[in-house]
Amino acid sequence: MIVVTAPTSTIGAQILENLIRSDKPVRVIARDPSKLSEIARARVEVVEGSHADADVVNRAFEGAEAVFWLAPADPKAESVMAAYVDFSRPAAVALKTHGVKRMVSVTALGRTTPLASNAGYVTGSLAMDDLFASTGVSLRALTMPSFMDNVLMQAGAIKNQGMFFSPISGDLKLPSCATRDIAAVATRWLLDDGWSGQEEIAVLGPENISFNDMAEIMADVLGKPIWFQQIPLEAYKARFLQFGFSQAMAQGMTDMADAKNRGLDLGVERTPENTTPTSFRQWCEEVLRPALAG
Repeated sequence: MIVVTAPTSTIGAQILENLIRSDKPVRVIARDPSKLSEIARARVEVVEGSHADADVVNRAFEGAEAVFWLAPADPKAESVMAAYVDFSRPAAVALKTHGVKRMVSVTALGRTTPLASNAGYVTGSLAMDDLFASTGVSLRALTMPSFMDNVLMQAGAIKNQGMFFSPISGDLKLPSCATRDIAAVATRWLLDDGWSGQEEIAVLGPENISFNDMAEIMADVLGKPIWFQQIPLEAYKARFLQFGFSQAMAQGMTDMADAKNRGLDLGVERTPENTTPTSFRQWCEEVLRPALAG
């Protein structure tokens, strides 16, 4: 049995779609099962509720051999550690209680750099990994840079203003990956029952790319001028506060962006094993352009 958390999230939904094509039994934890596709509801076992709830994870992990774990960062949490570590404590206990053999989690790049100690959400996610590692479960922590798909959060500004924004320098070339590639990597590990031990697996995309590079590619693909604008960290934080984030979580987003701007994501060397195939141009053609046309 493979358990999938956050099965209606961008990454989780793609993993679930991949797993449904296999012959493995699948169970999901879903707050709102109605958001699952009809195919998924007909194919998988559903445990309704939050994967922060001890009763829910105990029911879900019973008889499970592998778990996919993604912690949704609650924007209203009282702290980054509460959003990641405290959220995950019931699952850590349930892993041991039910003898789950393997876990694949989504986490962040940065552990190999000094910047990781004050990197907001990244610091929280790495502490979450340490919690799971302490249970003795065989773990593959998929360490991520920023997602190409995050660009979609600024779809309105790109479509209507021809602009997108970040506090990170427009000239800084950083790794960036597509969520469909993350899902493909996670699926491979979940379906493979021959591994053990604990390891971080970077998912870096095919190249390092700057926001200015992205703007040029988007302009070419969309057929109109697109500009990137760097904004101050204070303005970045203020936007999250306007969206209803708690002070701590808005600061966590800001600290993460500041650390990335200082090279947080550049501590892992790209290799054939951690290089995923989807280029930013391909992502723009196959995901961004249809999204803006819709």
